[in-house]
Amino acid sequence: MMRVRVQRRARSPRAVAQAARSPRLAAVGFLGGLAAGVLLASQQLHRHRRGLFSPRPYERLVALTYLRGQPSIETLRLLRDYVGWEPRPRLRRRGELLLRRLERTLD
Repeated sequence: MMRVRVQRRARSPRAVAQAARSPRLAAVGFLGGLAAGVLLASQQLHRHRRGLFSPRPYERLVALTYLRGQPSIETLRLLRDYVGWEPRPRLRRRGELLLRRLERTLD
């Protein structure tokens, strides 16, 4: 039986250094992406909370829709303030509905 000898190519020092950096670069990329995601989520939450008291009804509707998916005590307090402030009956009713749902969820 004849053995076939596979010859391995010698890696250059540059290739070895690049392979060693690869996991570090992946970790830095992951952490950077995570930090950017947290920052964007925070900005979006702030924007929607500000939009809840906007003079434009459509922006208030968008903010209500966003807050529907954010069950927290802070959202509950914000919706209570909003329901007392909202001048339009349709949006006020929608806010009241979200407030009741949120109260049931947090109980």
